[in-house]
Amino acid sequence: MLDPAEQTHKPFIEVAAGIITRPDGSLMLGQRPEGKPWAGWWELPGGKIEPGETTLQALARELKEELDIDVRDATPWVTYVHEYPKTIVRLAFCRVTAWDGEPRGMEGQALAWVRPDQPITVGPVLPATEPPLRWMQLPDHYLISNIGSSAQLTAWLDKLKHALDTGIRLVQFREPAWAAQANAEALAAYQEVLRLCRQAGALCLVNSCHPQDWWALADGVHLRAADALALAGTSNNDAAGPSAHSLAAEALRARIPGLIAVSAHTAEDLHAARRLQADFAVLGHVLPTPSHAGVAGMGWAGFRALAEDAGLPVFAIGGQSPQTLQQARQHGAHGIAGMRQLLG
Repeated sequence: MLDPAEQTHKPFIEVAAGIITRPDGSLMLGQRPEGKPWAGWWELPGGKIEPGETTLQALARELKEELDIDVRDATPWVTYVHEYPKTIVRLAFCRVTAWDGEPRGMEGQALAWVRPDQPITVGPVLPATEPPLRWMQLPDHYLISNIGSSAQLTAWLDKLKHALDTGIRLVQFREPAWAAQANAEALAAYQEVLRLCRQAGALCLVNSCHPQDWWALADGVHLRAADALALAGTSNNDAAGPSAHSLAAEALRARIPGLIAVSAHTAEDLHAARRLQADFAVLGHVLPTPSHAGVAGMGWAGFRALAEDAGLPVFAIGGQSPQTLQQARQHGAHGIAGMRQLLG
């Protein structure tokens, strides 16, 4: 992804693109018609945002013109900047889950329903369409452990089993109280969480507060904000140039073959996540939460302002529960993260 700070003199185009999904998880792609740039390539439906339009207004207009459907339910998702040979495109991806009418190619273009979690049956796919195909495979609930001590382990594991049985598919092992000790008890607890997740078909990430020789055991690593900033060469100082940051991301990928997540509280943290080419970020805290007693959250307006420039999927954290998922999505979240309310 091209970072906004690295934009060039090329023409810059603002686009609204629809992630049109059916209840079975299938996604609509359209083939670019003859006479247009990249003819024959497959993409997400949408088009340019006209002056005076909001993103959702532009999306509704484009999907009516392109597919003859009337959007009933759409929410902002990820805004992503991609550099093509001749242009730079800022794509505001929006999830569309309800519409009136049957989609049909009003420009003579072919349409196809595909499953992002399976090999794509059409192609080639536009380069800017590839990231959202990956992002869509992320679960929308992210459970973070809060065991505390070996005395609480058995009871917590019972709750984890129930959460996995009821659909949790993304878990983070994060135990800062045990991290300083790195003892055999903590390692045994970590391995048991991994075992239960794998048994249920869920992904388990380990927090970077834990020893680095634990990282390879997990399905990825969740970096604390300070660790992400250090690995990215610190945020807003671009003196090293994009190539240096790319090398930092490549080096990190060599050490972490699975998912990379980043905790974020500020635009600076999200900037580091982009530099490291993280798969997603967790942003907050949004609402009041016991883990930040007496500290005001950023609120939904603050969350949205940061999330819309994140350039990658963002989970809301802080006061989140299954009941806040739709509200989080309305403010640009991919999903929600939490300890207590997601554990059940």
